[in-house]
Amino acid sequence: MKLQDKVAVVTGAGSGMGKAIAILYAQQGAKVVVSDINGESANALVEEIKLGGGEAMTVVANVAKEEDIQNLIDITVSAYGTVDVLVNNAGIMDNFEPAGEIEDDKWERIFAINTTSVMRSTRKVLPIFLAKEQGVIINIASAGGLYGARAGGAYTASKHAVVGFTKNTGFMYAKNGIRCNAIAPGAVETNISSSMTGVSEFGMGRIQPGLAINPGLGKPEDIAKVALFLASDDSSFVNGTVITADAGWTAY
Repeated sequence: MKLQDKVAVVTGAGSGMGKAIAILYAQQGAKVVVSDINGESANALVEEIKLGGGEAMTVVANVAKEEDIQNLIDITVSAYGTVDVLVNNAGIMDNFEPAGEIEDDKWERIFAINTTSVMRSTRKVLPIFLAKEQGVIINIASAGGLYGARAGGAYTASKHAVVGFTKNTGFMYAKNGIRCNAIAPGAVETNISSSMTGVSEFGMGRIQPGLAINPGLGKPEDIAKVALFLASDDSSFVNGTVITADAGWTAY
């Protein structure tokens, strides 16, 4: 039980990687707060975790809203007394648009969910972590946050920002017992494509050759194992960095 009695908040936990992380954390003894904009899927996961002998609760939240993030952490502390692990997993995809095709409203929405929410939730838990000089933050970045040809301009920029924020946060609070790391998944079988509203022919045409060298799709459970490592004491000396989990795609 690597997370026995730890309190973990996972955003975007109703499906995909967030769901797999929540399940694995619960199996490892954590009390898991399953947060998602979709209350039905979040509640279903909580029931699944409880049937498996774990402990979990739902907090519906739209991470693009500051008040929802405040509420998420406040309810967690009210129910469980503290927060030990924060997993910023919620995210959406763009349509592979290059700069010339980006629309302001889509840019702003992608940044609100993928990037600003990460800052706000981190800002919210820091007083808790600082008071006890202990805490772990795990941000789900992307191979698109490390390289320029894995998505469109907006998604790529949003995830690059998450990587930079992760490194800065990890360094800033390293002497306060707080660790902040990111995971950069490659192609993983999730429903993130459901957030797409179409595909840029030009953008996809430019990116397509790189997709052809991808060794294969990962499972959400593959990313969950990395998230467990980063949340546990096994990674006690790992801080302010990014772990790439992509079967070797970016090694080419």
